[in-house]
Amino acid sequence: MPASLVETVDIQAPVSVTWDLWSDVTRWPAFLSHVRLVEPLDERRFAWQLSLPGADKNFVAELTEVIPEERIAWHTTQGVHHAGVVTFHRLSEASSRVTLQVEYDPKGFVERLGALTNLDSVLANYDLGEFQKLAETAASS
Repeated sequence: MPASLVETVDIQAPVSVTWDLWSDVTRWPAFLSHVRLVEPLDERRFAWQLSLPGADKNFVAELTEVIPEERIAWHTTQGVHHAGVVTFHRLSEASSRVTLQVEYDPKGFVERLGALTNLDSVLANYDLGEFQKLAETAASS
């Protein structure tokens, strides 16, 4: 059974800062707690290494849409079924809103439990909080 989540965070940093940080896939391990490595394979595809409770996952994802300072979308091409989009919204010159939407197919007991108990949403919310700290620090530098 597919699962999905939507999480949003308001950040005291301009869209240009939030976009620059998120659009660099190699920086994702700095704020996505379950991501160990994201390695670009070419301009549109990248390999992920995840470390989740009870399971490590490797997969290849492809960017399906990139609109600078507006949205980044992707889906997997190998490994687990996973698709997502991050949108960037200008709230003011100095603040922005970032929304993460993910659809995935939980496999195994631990992943299904995470989806059923909303633990996945809690983790995504935590990760957006880490991203918020990183972006606000970058904006104040």
